[in-house]
Amino acid sequence: MNYTKFPRRGYLQGATPIEPMTKLSKALGMDVNLYVKRDDLLPGASGGNKTRKLDFCIADALTKGADTIITCGAVQSNHCRLTASWSAKEGLECHLVLEERVKGSYKEDGSGNNFLFELLGVKSKRVVPGGSDMMAEMEKTAEELKENGKKPYIIPGGASNPIGAMGYAVCAEETMAQLNEMRLQIDHIIVPSGSAGTHAGMAVGMTGTNANIPISGMNVSRPKDVQEEIVYNLAAQTADMLGVKSGVARNDIVCYADYVGPGYSIPTESMIEAVKLFAGEEAILLDPVYSGKAAAGLIDLVRKGEFAKGANVLFLHTGGSPALYAYLDTFRS
Repeated sequence: MNYTKFPRRGYLQGATPIEPMTKLSKALGMDVNLYVKRDDLLPGASGGNKTRKLDFCIADALTKGADTIITCGAVQSNHCRLTASWSAKEGLECHLVLEERVKGSYKEDGSGNNFLFELLGVKSKRVVPGGSDMMAEMEKTAEELKENGKKPYIIPGGASNPIGAMGYAVCAEETMAQLNEMRLQIDHIIVPSGSAGTHAGMAVGMTGTNANIPISGMNVSRPKDVQEEIVYNLAAQTADMLGVKSGVARNDIVCYADYVGPGYSIPTESMIEAVKLFAGEEAILLDPVYSGKAAAGLIDLVRKGEFAKGANVLFLHTGGSPALYAYLDTFRS
């Protein structure tokens, strides 16, 4: 893969750690060795995976002369938090369009990421109903800003376009360099699969490095077939951009939809258990929307014996712990 021709801002500060989860592995009692890639420790306000994507997206925005960033997400969006974070660092205005995917979930004085939007100086927030055409809504904001002399740049939800997904193709290369240095053979990788950029980028990177490590995505919103098609299409576009000539095989894109529960961001018992296990056994904080449900899937697959005895399984922790503070009732009840 050659990504040197694409502008980057240099937001990363070296590789994020790969750590053994010895206590959690023992607690599950299934003779599977769990490891975690700590992308929750990436720079940016409270960290998380979107920093890798924004490293490329905001560089593209600045190259094109933008002075304003527009993006979208759910009302507690980690992506919106990190976009606001890096916009503040770059001196760019940040405008958010928030989708109320669960009716009544937006609270003007809410905690978690919603509070951090204010602290990070977001210029405007506009809340739209669940199911809205988010690109059209962002374009509406862009037109208003242009009329006021601004030069806006739209970053899609999750920064999940080929430019953003490159960040996770780079992460796959970084991961393989670490594993080779550690002399650690990983048999399977588990990632959250939402807006698809992280999952697609990792798939491209693993193909581009000839790593041949299977990846499973844990869906946080959509049915299996729908999500797999979205991930595959984005992976194909990203592979083409990066010159990965073999592309990504369709059967390499595997998603599980068993851990979504009633819907996006709606708590499940398995998510609550996973968050508590990671915190109590490994002192690692997950978030209730993405990493918590992905970890619930990891734990269930281990318990079901989906991995061979003695297998080494790597969990990609995408961050998002500030959202926990908007779910206090869920964890205290």
